[in-house]
Amino acid sequence: MLRVGLTGGIGSGKSRVAQAFAERGVPVIDTDRIARDILAPGQPLLTAILHRFGTDLRQPDGHLDRRALRARIFADPAQRARLEALTHPAIAAAMEAQIRALPHTSPYVVLVIPLLLEAGWCDRVDRVLVVDCPEAVQAKRVAARDGIDEQTAWAMIRSQASRATRLQAADAVIENRGPEDLDTLAQRVRVLDRQYRREAASPPPEAE
Repeated sequence: MLRVGLTGGIGSGKSRVAQAFAERGVPVIDTDRIARDILAPGQPLLTAILHRFGTDLRQPDGHLDRRALRARIFADPAQRARLEALTHPAIAAAMEAQIRALPHTSPYVVLVIPLLLEAGWCDRVDRVLVVDCPEAVQAKRVAARDGIDEQTAWAMIRSQASRATRLQAADAVIENRGPEDLDTLAQRVRVLDRQYRREAASPPPEAE
């Protein structure tokens, strides 16, 4: 099964693009959703994270306070690396399990991996699809979505791979500058859907 890694900077609009693929009947696996599931109350990974980073990160309902955790590790690369050492293997294992569970009739799967480049997971996918927009647009979206100031939003953007790095790694790009791009975005998804279906039906070069 062809694997399309869908990525992009925070606030770029990955969810919107993933939804457009799903509406075309394409299976979509979102690693952010996986992360929420494996960090649900009662899950061993949540226990490990609370032990490592502090039990005060447990909310009254038992869920992880993801925003507080993000703030705690944001300015400390060492803490961030410790968190990723716990979460990335568990997310990868769950993602692979979900891929194996897909019907064999699915020609390809879209894997939404926000930190595809940062995690070094490019070798887990066959194609890299980047959702792109100007960083100023990202900052405004993130500030509005998370209720933070734009200075903090810019800091979050700069903590990720640069826009240029993502574009250099891309096999394909979808621009998502704003509501005015929705029709263009949908058309681009239609074109890519046809392309990926053709490529999935073709034998790999070594088998030809």
